[in-house]
Amino acid sequence: MSILAEPIVGNPHAPVARLNPVTKLVAAFAVMIGLLLTGDAVTPALVLAIELVAISMAGLRWGVFLRRIWLLFLTTAGIGLSTLLFTDRDTGTLWLSAGPVHVTTGSLLAATAIVLRVLAISLPGVVAFASTDPTEFADALVEHLHAPPRFTFGALAAFRLLPVLGDEWRTLLLARRARGIDAGRSPLRRVRLFASGVFALLVGAIRRGVRLATAMESRGFTDRPDRTLARPRPLRRSDWLFLVGTCAAVVGATLASLALGTWRFLFW
Repeated sequence: MSILAEPIVGNPHAPVARLNPVTKLVAAFAVMIGLLLTGDAVTPALVLAIELVAISMAGLRWGVFLRRIWLLFLTTAGIGLSTLLFTDRDTGTLWLSAGPVHVTTGSLLAATAIVLRVLAISLPGVVAFASTDPTEFADALVEHLHAPPRFTFGALAAFRLLPVLGDEWRTLLLARRARGIDAGRSPLRRVRLFASGVFALLVGAIRRGVRLATAMESRGFTDRPDRTLARPRPLRRSDWLFLVGTCAAVVGATLASLALGTWRFLFW
């Protein structure tokens, strides 16, 4: 969990990083809606290329960013492999045949399309959260989307405490090692020690959550009609231009795929 404490934004004054958090969130939903029902590879490929340009303008530290999304790449690879091996679109040239597994040109195109679509849908949301300060994101949700303050700032506090859990886990392991508690070469004992460690971490997290909830309640983090915003951040012209550009990119990629004759509805 130490990677969560490492700053991911190298340049907070980058064009995408300076956008309103709600703008980036709505843009991510626009991309998701535009690509959710498309089944070809050209449309998500074009959108993904535009997203890579936008990511380069987000001021992110690429090393930290790639390390944080390794699970996304692993999941996408698994989805692509399962589609390649078990899709019903097995038309075209046969490339590999091993028992019930048949890899054809059609299955390769289907796997490529779903990998590109998953990446194109996922990356905008990842970049939106990675290039936004969590406090600013919570403020924007309350200001523009009128999210409940109790839930929003509670989630913000939980996000802020993730690195603390990582530190506590390391402290717990070091304390057990200092007391001579070691699993040795026994896999069963290793599992039991891991389970007890997770339980101890969970108990500590619950106790901290109760104290935090009491402190937030005493400081007025409730749904009050007279609540004001300490850091108001209105939507600017650049935010609207970014939203229009995002929608234009999705529509343009779809039109380009239609012109090439490759666009396909997902369930066709």
